[in-house]
Amino acid sequence: METIKQRLARGEVVMICAMGRVLHYNLIQILGVHGGFHGVWFDLEHVGNGIENIEIAAMAARSQGLDSFVRLAPTDYAIVTRALEAGTSGVMAAQIRHASEAEQFVRWAKFAPSGNRGLNAQGFDSRFGNMPPADFCKKANEETFVAIQIETAEAVEEAEQIAAVDGVDLLFIGPADLSQNLGCTGDFFNEKCLAAIDRVSAACAKHNKPWGVVPVSPDHARLCLEKGCRMLSPASDVRLLNAGIRSIKQLYGTYFPG
Repeated sequence: METIKQRLARGEVVMICAMGRVLHYNLIQILGVHGGFHGVWFDLEHVGNGIENIEIAAMAARSQGLDSFVRLAPTDYAIVTRALEAGTSGVMAAQIRHASEAEQFVRWAKFAPSGNRGLNAQGFDSRFGNMPPADFCKKANEETFVAIQIETAEAVEEAEQIAAVDGVDLLFIGPADLSQNLGCTGDFFNEKCLAAIDRVSAACAKHNKPWGVVPVSPDHARLCLEKGCRMLSPASDVRLLNAGIRSIKQLYGTYFPG
């Protein structure tokens, strides 16, 4: 399986799908069977999925050649390492506002000398204790994917400093929260939102870091790609189900009253 980090290093546009509200291994496998996606990300910010759910979901993703990472609030050191030990390839911090917070999050995700992650070689990422500790730490530090969400005005202001943080692999724009924070909720093509995208894009270009986004429409995706975006998350479990239901109702429209 090629990882998201490997694909980004080659300059590919990586397609991912969010999973959270309806996190089920069969849905992940269905996504993989259809093809086209390179990975999934599991939401632990808005949804209270447990580590066992993440372990099963990561296993289902791997069965289809899909990489995975976990989005979580940067408030708990322990959940970062649990997410990695569960078999995902990385973590993404939500609601980061300052470079110092990004630096702390990286430290939580990396072993010494790059960070202060606690060493427990009993998880999937160490092959359940079947890797020498030094080899495990080196491999994890090299391969663990760390993303930082940019979804506040403060984060936009510090985008260059955040992109410069060693160990940050990608900046990820959250359009919904960003528009809300900028005072134009849902107006994703507002000049404030477009200026924020430009600033993040320039910061990433300066420090040779890729950036990603949850596109709100094909036009929005096209605009972001033109500005250098290399990760698109156009779908989620809920969005897939809604689209499927609408499609069936449209296809069998005469059988649905109203």
